Amino acid sequence: MAAKIDHIVFDIGKVLIHYDPNLPFSRIIPDETERKWFFDNVCTHEWNLEQDRGRSWSEAEALLLEQHPQQEANIRAFRQHWHEMVPHAYDGSVAIFESLIENGRDVTMLTNFAADTFVEARRKFPFLDKPRGVTVSGEIGLIKPDVAIYEKHARDFGLNPEASIFIDDSYPNVEGARAAGWHAVHFTDPETLRKDLRDHGIEV
Repeated sequence: MAAKIDHIVFDIGKVLIHYDPNLPFSRIIPDETERKWFFDNVCTHEWNLEQDRGRSWSEAEALLLEQHPQQEANIRAFRQHWHEMVPHAYDGSVAIFESLIENGRDVTMLTNFAADTFVEARRKFPFLDKPRGVTVSGEIGLIKPDVAIYEKHARDFGLNPEASIFIDDSYPNVEGARAAGWHAVHFTDPETLRKDLRDHGIEV
């Protein structure tokens, strides 16, 4: 028998909204090999993750400018063109998300996101204001899959971990939620999510 789920927690990037740094950079650095080198060696995933942990963009840029002064324009372009990296929401996921809220379900969000770009995302995607609340990694200095961020979210929003389910596109983040005592599902597409929620006794 499925455990009773009282709390549904959504990740945001690649679950509710699309995110892809290649979108502006395919124009900024048209050569694919050069662009790959740039993301592998300059504006790396690991570098960007530190902004999700709370590092300021000015500090992040200064660090890279010291190491790669010849790449200044491209380094600064990452933040300047960030809005182009999040071009649209996933309508199917958002429909599930909004349906749960309209049906009176307790929905919150837990995201790895820089504090200032999240403000932009909220302006661009008003549905992000609909759930009961959100934990933004860049505002609290913790990032998924650190168990501490799930524990803080549960404390701040009064969640019972055993009655909570987390939805994330990153398998390590799903595992982090499970390590915190939550139920969790790996997001791949809206139809699979509907099935996963039904398997946990949640009708959408």
